[in-house]
Amino acid sequence: MPVPPTSPSPHSSADQPLLILASQSPSRLGILRAAGADPQVRVSGVDEDAIIAELGSTATPPQVVQALADAKARAVAEELLPELIDDLGPTLIVGGDSMLLLDGQLQGKPHTVEATIARWRQQRGKTAQLLTGQAVLEVRGGEIRRATTAYSATNVTFAAASDADIAAYAESGEPLECAGAFTLEARGGWFIDRIEGDPSAVIGLSLPLLRAALADWGFHASDLWG
Repeated sequence: MPVPPTSPSPHSSADQPLLILASQSPSRLGILRAAGADPQVRVSGVDEDAIIAELGSTATPPQVVQALADAKARAVAEELLPELIDDLGPTLIVGGDSMLLLDGQLQGKPHTVEATIARWRQQRGKTAQLLTGQAVLEVRGGEIRRATTAYSATNVTFAAASDADIAAYAESGEPLECAGAFTLEARGGWFIDRIEGDPSAVIGLSLPLLRAALADWGFHASDLWG
């Protein structure tokens, strides 16, 4: 189920960053909470298809996922700027997007049972790349002070799942709104034989990328704990 948006609350101190997740993904929220952070949630509502169309056919797969992540973070930032104009502490807004690079083509969310079954019949027994784009913005005093984007590429080897398992998985509804038509941390884990790379990125949000962005700006990962 989508995560309901929440409104920002005052910073606990001028040095404690307020973390806002620009996503309704329960998986991304779960990663951050399991890692000790308690982000507030805002849904960006950007038109992903329009952004991809604007990028055109010359955009590389990493550029696509980074552009989508950046658009989501900036949409939330623009919405929140009036509320944060008098806030003296830093606000960090994180946007993310994941797509599967399968047989040379970027694959997004399948949305329907039929599309999920077709996707799984195409990807079973194969290795594909899960690309996770991530954007982090720092907002202070009602303006975006700093911004960075990056991406993570993780190899995912899919099991040679049976038609019966593929149909049952699709009909469960779990993979319909997931990049690559799978979840690593739930029922989809039955059908992932191997991953090579960042496991948190496969779930939806890369903790290593977020940690690196924080470090570049003088923050520590532990600044977001509790």
